[in-house]
Amino acid sequence: MASSAGVPVAVPHPQKQLSCNTSEAGVVKMTQTLGTEWIERGVCVCVCVNCISPGIVDTPLIHSESLRPLVQRWLSDIPAGRLAQVTDLQAAVVFLASDASDYMTGHNLVIEGGQSLW
Repeated sequence: MASSAGVPVAVPHPQKQLSCNTSEAGVVKMTQTLGTEWIERGVCVCVCVNCISPGIVDTPLIHSESLRPLVQRWLSDIPAGRLAQVTDLQAAVVFLASDASDYMTGHNLVIEGGQSLW
């Protein structure tokens, strides 16, 4: 699991989060690298290396009064007009855990309502 904060085309704002962005980008690059290095060893016959980068997920943590202005700003930056729900990620997790994705490796599946398209 990575985050849309690690997607190269987007720098989340207005919050400052250098360490988060850097570590998430590292997870994405590690996924790509292991996806190519481990396939040579036959790992991808049964377990491929992929990651999911969700956008901002609607959880109880972000419903505090102090974060309300930040959440409103995030919403204005998401073409889908809403935060991700946990259910938005479930099908992707099932897909990546199933045989349906066994020819897919080193991929970062971005699920963020179009936020990184701006």
